[in-house]
Amino acid sequence: MKILVAVKRVVDYNIKVRIKADGSDVDIEGVKMGINPFDENALEEALRLKEKGIATEVVAVSLGTSANQDVLRHSLAMGADRAILIEASADLQPLAVAKLLKSIVAREEPNLIILGKQAIDDDAGQTGQMLAALLDYPQGTFASTLQIEGDEVTVTREVDGGTETLALALPAVITADLRLNEPRFVKLPNLMMARKKPIETINAAELGVNLDARLKLIQVSEPAVRKAGIKVDSVEELLSKLRSHEGILV
Repeated sequence: MKILVAVKRVVDYNIKVRIKADGSDVDIEGVKMGINPFDENALEEALRLKEKGIATEVVAVSLGTSANQDVLRHSLAMGADRAILIEASADLQPLAVAKLLKSIVAREEPNLIILGKQAIDDDAGQTGQMLAALLDYPQGTFASTLQIEGDEVTVTREVDGGTETLALALPAVITADLRLNEPRFVKLPNLMMARKKPIETINAAELGVNLDARLKLIQVSEPAVRKAGIKVDSVEELLSKLRSHEGILV
């Protein structure tokens, strides 16, 4: 069984991002970048399936500029067998990403595709679902557990009312939640060895996919400042303010 895992390069989750002075976008100049946490969970699950003898090959793929090689090196250091970079200078939106991934799926023919449920930069949470629709594959989103038996994968996913369990025929698309697992710590020797491993690079233009943006970013701004809370001296005053919808309790 071959597993394809998509990994995205995003601002490190420990970094507080700043907005550009003109409000055109988030300023990431000189900011520490890293692998999207949800994608790291997806990769960890693929590696665990390989360690169990269920999967035979794990292929990591990333889309973007040559800077994305760092997250692919991280993936190789974790244990991925191969890494593919789909090189594109354009700012890729979810549908374009899904179409590019579809092209790679057609070439690699994996039995299972795992992605993070969302990226922490735009929080769109759309690529996995779009990819499944384009491929006409069954999908299990927000997976918190995953089990494979034969040609079937059983996914437990979190929903508003609790959890839901789905049985999907392979090939399928799964999107990983943080609760799926705890990603392994990458040791320095593994990172050093990963630097010597080859990364296959494919120009996005060669895949014949329309990468034109369908959404336009108008403006980025800070959220409204929360109003200061107040203290009340009695239950009666509290009830009075609740009835009139005044103030915020602290």
